[in-house]
Amino acid sequence: MTSNDLSRLCIHTMTNKPWSLDQCLSNYERVGITGISVWRNVIENQDLSAVKRRVSDAGISIVSLVRGGFFTGVDQPSRDKAIEENKLILEEAAEIGAPLVVLVCGATPGVSILDNINHIKDGIEALVETAEKLNVKLGIEPLHPMYADTRSAISSMESANDVAESIGSSMVGVTIDVFHLWWEKKLENQIKRCAENNNLFSYHICDWKTDMEDMLNDRGLMGDGIINVDQISKWVDDTGFKGYQEVEIFSKKYWEMDQGEFLDLIISRYKQLKIK
Repeated sequence: MTSNDLSRLCIHTMTNKPWSLDQCLSNYERVGITGISVWRNVIENQDLSAVKRRVSDAGISIVSLVRGGFFTGVDQPSRDKAIEENKLILEEAAEIGAPLVVLVCGATPGVSILDNINHIKDGIEALVETAEKLNVKLGIEPLHPMYADTRSAISSMESANDVAESIGSSMVGVTIDVFHLWWEKKLENQIKRCAENNNLFSYHICDWKTDMEDMLNDRGLMGDGIINVDQISKWVDDTGFKGYQEVEIFSKKYWEMDQGEFLDLIISRYKQLKIK
């Protein structure tokens, strides 16, 4: 592949948050990007069959719908409500033609990590039948431990693998994001483990800035920080993974930019990567 190859580049709509879905589609089509991961906010109150058609007409594939999850809660009724909400999210994914829903699994303060994880497992298990019926997979995304308080009790690749394997469904796997996992000393082995169990569903890239001003909305674009994206991409590809490399960035700084210029910068940085 040439250094200019964009065939595996996917961008999340949240990366270009100021744009509508149609603005994302027209601009991605213009520059030759063929993959998009759709965040639910850009399809809210829209005709989902029309969304599917517009994406297809742009020659772009929907890689995933983002996001489901948040299965934890202080009581069973709140957890049951989350399950029902996630069934609706799966239906949304099926309607727009998304093969995967990415799960940010949730964490409830005051509930132990182990109980939170058990509630997550129970919640995902309750979705398997719906996922099978709709043919939409569920990708558990382990988050960095700094989010273990309220966003996800699944805070390592090992933990995500454990949950996916314990559920034991072909519809349930793992979404890898370098932002959350770059620091793990056994990451290569856990990626291999994931793939050996056919659980490596999707792969997100960005960068970690050492001078982050916001723990959520100050991610770096590849090259801004310290993550060896090429090394992790090689580990992922060495398993036989052929899927998209998805640029997912939450950044107030980049959202304040002209989004056309930001898109050009994303492409420039992506082309500098060796593994794509």
